[in-house]
Amino acid sequence: MNDAPVLKRPIGKSGIEASAVGLGTWAIGGWMWGGTDETTSIDAIRASIDAGISLIDTAPAYGMGLAEAIVGKAIAGQRDKVVLVTKCGLVWNVAEGAYFFHQDGKPVHRYLGPHSIRYEIEHSLKRLGTDYIDHYVTHWQDATTPIADTVGELARLKEEGKIRSIGASNVSKEDLAAYIATGALDAIQEEYSMVKRDIETSFVPTCRANDVSILSYSSLALGLLSGKMGPDRVFTGDDQRKDNPRFSPGNRQKVARLMEVVTPVADRHQATIAQVVIAWTLAQPGITFSLCGARDPKQAIENAGAARLRLTAHEVSIISDGIAEHLVDQDR
Repeated sequence: MNDAPVLKRPIGKSGIEASAVGLGTWAIGGWMWGGTDETTSIDAIRASIDAGISLIDTAPAYGMGLAEAIVGKAIAGQRDKVVLVTKCGLVWNVAEGAYFFHQDGKPVHRYLGPHSIRYEIEHSLKRLGTDYIDHYVTHWQDATTPIADTVGELARLKEEGKIRSIGASNVSKEDLAAYIATGALDAIQEEYSMVKRDIETSFVPTCRANDVSILSYSSLALGLLSGKMGPDRVFTGDDQRKDNPRFSPGNRQKVARLMEVVTPVADRHQATIAQVVIAWTLAQPGITFSLCGARDPKQAIENAGAARLRLTAHEVSIISDGIAEHLVDQDR
């Protein structure tokens, strides 16, 4: 792989610049991922930072505060190297808003009321060991609270210096329009990968027209596109992939055929399949950042390498043609 610098991009109009590849910490929280190992997780975060990755994405809901606490320990003493993203809107301390799911025996609600956001950020700041969040995101949307009220509180937090930019995740078209109407939205965070491309038509044109960045999550589709997920892999316990149709043996065979298209590109760059998949993601119009999970230093360093990989337009086209041929039945 070449020695190109880490690709950096701006978060909307905030003036904040971060590595285009970000470290996502959902798996580090353990929930729905078969638990976590704190020491290995801290090592993974630090390895990512050492490899030039500044964007670190977490959330209170990842293990009910566990991922944030682990991130806080990992970045202690090097906060200035990190563009820190966390979220609000999934709460278990009150039963307001709309019920969403149970975690660790507790009901979790979608709620973005101003007083709740104020409560959440104080707890996030404490767990993360910092006095400000670079990018603060509404995790899931709350139909019981007007978006203008939610953004009003986020704007107050920004004025106070507790957050530096505003984001929204898992939005509808109507939600996106309402956020943009406030003039305060810097970025959205949505699922996007080779196997889930619907935002190319639903959100990308609107975001590009309004200078709103897109942080894509699940770029490797929960490992499906890592090049390491064979058709015979078995998932057990609370692993969310166990009953996911995208991980059916038949679908994994389709992905395996696509990987045969990706492999020669990876070989030319002396890169891994996962690195090429991430680089392809970042080459798509409107996709500003790619958030990739890592549970150990090796995975973190591999993902970070994708931020230095530059695919040619021809290589991007070859891969896109392969997706069209082999994943034609996938969700777009």
